[in-house]
Amino acid sequence: MTSLGRTFFACVLLLASACSPAEPPTVSERTPDASSASNAPNAPKLPRIVILGDSLTAGLGLDRDEAFPALLQQRLNALGYRYEVVNAGVSGDTTAGGLRRLEWSIEGNTRILVVALGGNDGLRGLPASDTRKNLNEIIARAQRRGIAVVLAGMEAPPNYGSAYTTEFRQVFRDLAKSHDVVFIPFLLEAVAGVPALNQPDGIHPNVEGARAVERLVWAAIEPIVEGSPAR
Repeated sequence: MTSLGRTFFACVLLLASACSPAEPPTVSERTPDASSASNAPNAPKLPRIVILGDSLTAGLGLDRDEAFPALLQQRLNALGYRYEVVNAGVSGDTTAGGLRRLEWSIEGNTRILVVALGGNDGLRGLPASDTRKNLNEIIARAQRRGIAVVLAGMEAPPNYGSAYTTEFRQVFRDLAKSHDVVFIPFLLEAVAGVPALNQPDGIHPNVEGARAVERLVWAAIEPIVEGSPAR
């Protein structure tokens, strides 16, 4: 994405933070969403892809089946891959919140964890050192369990100064390198600053934007999805 797009996105984030503070997650948002078939009493336990994120993952403003984790599930099903995609997105969540709910989010046969957190840390101007510490622990815990990790980067708004935005951006790059994980430099790379791909708030992707995010995530995880598609 161009620097103009990044600036547009960051300014919209700043406006939104001033006008509409994040609401606490509801009970339903605290429960990871998975396909109904795999939740059936006698259904076989499929390997899981868990997406740990905030409102961008939860699909704020969209129907649940329009959020990018649901679109990823649809793609896997169409290709014949036997995976269950778990939407562990909680609106307003920070990296600290993601760390607190990590253990029960990755319960079961989790093979891949997509970490899509940090946007709200940057939005609130939380110390980049805290974001680094939380993400480091999330990645380390997942890797100790043999789970492949995909880390999605985020951007901070410019009102905290260039030093903070640079430090914040570097957190993701450093962690991706030190833990040797699959890295998506910016989760909203193809969407931020593009009005046609965002809802009126300018922050959350619309249906077409969610499709663009899903394509980006699929490109990252396709090489590490295990097994051949069922035919």
